[in-house]
Order: sequence, then structure tokens, then C-alpha cells
Amino acid sequence: MDYRFSQKMSTMKPSVIREILKLSSDPSVISFSAGNPASETFPTEKIAAITADALAVDPVKCLQYSVSEGYPPLREELVRWLGQDYGINFSHNSLLVTSGAQQGIDLVTKCLVDEGDTILVEKPTFLGALNTFRSYNANLVGVEMEDDGVDLASLEQAIRSSHNPRFFYVIPTFQNPSGIITSLAKRQGILEICRRYGVLVLEDNPYGDLRISGQPVSTIKSLDETGRDVIYLGSFSKLLAPALRVGYTVADDVLMAKLVVAKQTTDVHSNSLAQIICAEFLTRWDVHDHIALLQEVYRKKAGVMCSALDTYLGGKVAYQRPQGGLFIWCTLPEQIDMPTFCKEAVKAGVAVVPGNAFYVNEEETCHSFRVNYSTPTDQQIVDGVQILAKIVENSL
Repeated sequence: MDYRFSQKMSTMKPSVIREILKLSSDPSVISFSAGNPASETFPTEKIAAITADALAVDPVKCLQYSVSEGYPPLREELVRWLGQDYGINFSHNSLLVTSGAQQGIDLVTKCLVDEGDTILVEKPTFLGALNTFRSYNANLVGVEMEDDGVDLASLEQAIRSSHNPRFFYVIPTFQNPSGIITSLAKRQGILEICRRYGVLVLEDNPYGDLRISGQPVSTIKSLDETGRDVIYLGSFSKLLAPALRVGYTVADDVLMAKLVVAKQTTDVHSNSLAQIICAEFLTRWDVHDHIALLQEVYRKKAGVMCSALDTYLGGKVAYQRPQGGLFIWCTLPEQIDMPTFCKEAVKAGVAVVPGNAFYVNEEETCHSFRVNYSTPTDQQIVDGVQILAKIVENSL
């Protein structure tokens, strides 16, 4: 049988960069490449108790089909929590529970983007989103970043010069991969520019609860007074556990009606038992206490990573100390070839992510790489950084 693939998928090819990352599954390799939360933060006992109770009290509710919009008690808890903690106004908005925030990215793209339309993204940005956008044959335009977020002048120029720009995808808090926090002034600027040109903002906030220093900054969605200009994505993957695959999308009522239809054609509804677990967790326990636990774990891990970088790579590799999230964006001296460095690192037993994996054009020159501090142990962090330091030293 000869398969004839769709035009959308025929252009999708395995990335050489991603093939390199497969090596990180080797247990002998210290993985700084993952985006996984620390497993010690999973509230396993509480999840087990909720699951047992739910199956004992009402197993049919856990195992039967449910409504596409999401388990009603979970939606109610999310509306309360997002309004209280994130200032998101639901008077003009609705909420859809999705199979992870990744599905939210896919549904928004499916509803808004035709082949050849433009999607604007930060440069660099989350490679999972890039792959989704590519699968719809969108025209991708990367917008340069500064220390406090996207370059607003470049954003406006990109909108003006692009064919039918549909939305700007932004991770304003502890950006993946750079860790950058977009300032309040720039969040306001993003909203103002996009509103002026009729371009939606797709705000992804998977790491917002993982702040380890500094003060919170208002979400862009909370600045959206009419509810029509910003679509907001959130997830329980970093808050509770990624395998639950529970995320959520907040959008204007008109757009939400289309998103629900799009979800019905994809998976009908998200996992009912997982939604019940999330709803009961928010109801039974103080989520702020749990968030404080997460922050303490990541504060310690980030400290170990930064201390190791300062000790073994100080003055040779540039980075910004993270205020939250899971990643550190490291930049090599220009005379060191970054792809070669990453390949040598894997051979030596440490996996990092090449920076150009997060670019619209993976062939573009990049001197940076991303490391993750949430997954490895403290000793692995120290050992891994020492190995990277030897490679840098041998490359200079």
C-alpha cells in the first residue's frame, strides 16, 4: 500500500534537532532538555484519595461521557480562581476545559487560521506551539525579544508587513525557553498594538504559578476590558501533574462557541475523571499552600543550577537568573558553534536543547541553548554543569 499524505502533513518532517533530543531518554544521560515538572511536586496521596472517593461515590460520573465545555464544578472553580488570583473578568468570556493547554493552541489555530495566514510569535518561543502552527501551513513570523519582553516596534512592523496576521502568540510570564518576564508596560503595549490592527493576542500562561522571586505582573487577559482581544490558556500540568492532561481556554463568548464545536470534532470532551480530580483538589485544599510548596522546590533547584553555572561557567556563558518557571537560557561565546556544542554535550552525557529549535527558522544562527532545572537531581545538576564547562573550555 502506498500512502498519500495530506498536503499539511507532507511538509512536516522529523527535525534533526529533535532527533538529537531522543538521546536524552538514555538513563545514563543527564537530561537538562526536558520540560517536565519535578515529580516530587506531584500530590500523589491527595490525587489517590480523590480518585478513590470519586469512584466509590459516583463511578458513572467518572466514566461516562460528559459535556464538551468541561465538568461544570471544575469550570465554576476555575472561574472563581482565575477571577480572584488573575483578575480575569468573565462577564464577556467563557471557559473551555481542554486536553492540556496544547489542545487549546490547536483549537484556536483551527478556528482562526487558514493556510497562508500569518501567526506572530516571540523569537524564541515554545516549539510545541510552533509545530502546531506549522501543521496548519501558517506563515510564521518571529518577533525579536528584549530583556523585558518583545520589541514593540518590531511587533508593530511585523503586523504591518505580514499577510493577514491572525494572532500574536505570547508567553509573557517565565517564557519558554528564555525565562523572560514581559513587563507590565510591554503587556499594555502588546494589547494596544494588536487591538489597533485587529490582531488577537493568544496568551499562554503555563508557568505563572511557579514564581520564586519578584512580584507578580498582571496577565494580559486581565487588561482586556471587553474580553474580545485576548485568548488565555492555562493548565494543570505544572500545578498538579501533566499526565492528567487538563488545561483550559478563556475566550470571548462568540469565539468560544466555535472552539467548542472544534473540540467536539477532536475528542468530544476532556477526561472526566481527571477533571473531577482537578475540581476536587481546588475545592478540598488550599491551592495557595500547594503553590507555595511548588515555589519552594523550584527556588531550591534554580539556586543549585545558578550556583553551578556561576562556579563552573562564570564569565564564559551568559544567562539571566530566573524569577520562576523551569528553564534557563544560556548564551555561548560567539566563537563556539552552538549545534556542535550541543552534540558534544550529548556525547559526554548531558542533553540540552539547541536554541534554534525554538526559532521559526531552525537554520538561523543561534548562540544559545536551554537548560531545565526541575527534572534532574541536585547532584545531576552539578555534575552536568561541570561536563558542560569542560566542553566550553575545550572549545575556546
